[in-house]
Amino acid sequence: MVSGDKWLKARRALLVKEKKFNRLRDALSKERRALPWVEVSKDYAFDGPKGRTTLEELFDGKSQLLTYHFMFGPDWKEGCAHCAFWAEHFDAALVHLGRRDTNLIAISRAPYAKIRAFRKRMGWGFNWVSSFRSDFNFDFHVSATPQELKRGTGFYNFKPNHFILDELPGISAFYRDKKGRIFHTYSSFARGLDLVNNTYNFLDLTAKGRDENPDSPQDWVRLHDRYPRRAR
Repeated sequence: MVSGDKWLKARRALLVKEKKFNRLRDALSKERRALPWVEVSKDYAFDGPKGRTTLEELFDGKSQLLTYHFMFGPDWKEGCAHCAFWAEHFDAALVHLGRRDTNLIAISRAPYAKIRAFRKRMGWGFNWVSSFRSDFNFDFHVSATPQELKRGTGFYNFKPNHFILDELPGISAFYRDKKGRIFHTYSSFARGLDLVNNTYNFLDLTAKGRDENPDSPQDWVRLHDRYPRRAR
C-alpha cells in the first residue's frame, strides 16, 4: 500500500515501458506482414453447411481469410474446451473483420455432423467446416498422422515435437489475389495464439493476472455450459 503520489510515479515508469512495448509490437507486426508468401497449389475442399466447399469459397468474397484450427478429432465426442475458450471471442469480431476485407472460420477434422451439433450446443454463429476428407490439417501441421502418432513425434510450431494428442491448435492466414490465386501468409501456434484470446488480454490488466497453476495452465478452463452455476 502506497500513497497516490508514489503510485503515480510507479505507474508513469511502467508507462514508459508499455509505450516501448507497443512500438516493438508495431514493428513486429510490420515484420509479420512482410513475410514471404507461399502459393497454395493443392485443391482443398471441406464439408460445411453448404455441402462440399472449396478453400476459395471460404473467403466469402474477401481477399483475406483467417482459419482457426480447432481441436476436434474424428473420434472425439465434443470439441476441445481450450479451443472453445478461444472460440468464444470469434462471433463479436466477425462484423468488424468483414469491414477490413477479412473472413474468419474454424476448421476441424471431426465430421461436419458432429461440428454442427457442438456448434449449436455452444450457441456460436461463426462458420465452422470439416476437413475430414482433406489433407488440410495434416499439411498445416495441426493433426498428427497415424505414422507420427506411432513414433510419438511430429512437426508442430515449426519444429519436431512430441505428440501427446492427435489434434493441436493453431491459426493460419491466407490471401486471395485478383486472379484467384491463394497464398499462405502466416501461421501461429501454442503461446502465439494468446493474441486472439481477449479474456487473457483482459486478465493481464488485473492485479492477479491469469492466476493459473504454473504446472498446468488452463486446468480451470471448461466448456461454458460446464462451469458451476453461481447463485444469483
